[in-house]
Amino acid sequence: MLMTSSLLRSHVEAKKVVLGVNHAMTDYATGRKKKLDLVVARPAGPPSSKEKTFASLAHQFGIELTDEENAALAALPALYIAPVSSVLIAVEAKACMTEHTKALPRLYDELNSSHLCIHGASKQALAIGYVHVNMASDFISPGRNHHSLTAGTVEVTTHDQPRVTQRVLAKVAEIPRRSASSEVGFDGVGVTVVRLHNNGTTVDVVDDPPAPQPGDTFHYADMITRMATGYDATFAKI
Repeated sequence: MLMTSSLLRSHVEAKKVVLGVNHAMTDYATGRKKKLDLVVARPAGPPSSKEKTFASLAHQFGIELTDEENAALAALPALYIAPVSSVLIAVEAKACMTEHTKALPRLYDELNSSHLCIHGASKQALAIGYVHVNMASDFISPGRNHHSLTAGTVEVTTHDQPRVTQRVLAKVAEIPRRSASSEVGFDGVGVTVVRLHNNGTTVDVVDDPPAPQPGDTFHYADMITRMATGYDATFAKI
């Protein structure tokens, strides 16, 4: 993500920006607060070299990376996780893994409230929405299986695929998006479709339709490009 914008990279290297995780933002007009998953922001003070970095999150959360991925992560400039001041980019990520139809109202409401809160706190901040959708035909839900999978009967939820994935994508398309700071909506939205059975088997990324295709509005690369372009245009004077 950081490599897509030379301006953002230079700001990271100069320690003009830091990273915030689960950062609370407040809508100035309504007083409503919301925790955003990830923010890039001006630092509240000089970041310390003792602070955690973006790269350290992989180890902290036990994320398994390939040698190539580890090398790419190590090549990034050190983006410190530190107390933040004004937010420049705010990312809200949501997942729809099972019970797709039931999850739609909450998915929409939580995403919609996120961009409203972000821009209620700062009109110039870039609001980015990211959605994970599960296209597996079945799923072992932790909410339905409160025991070890080897200790008893496993309740498996089945999905009518690809219909339910298409419904989620259609709902995401209803979320407002903006092309100017005077408008209402996200500045970028991305969707990744996966096959996750949650039974210990491999998680596969779905590249074929109905997953967004290269050039589509919700393709991951398009989300990153919009974010980087918006950053360069909005924060060039930092």
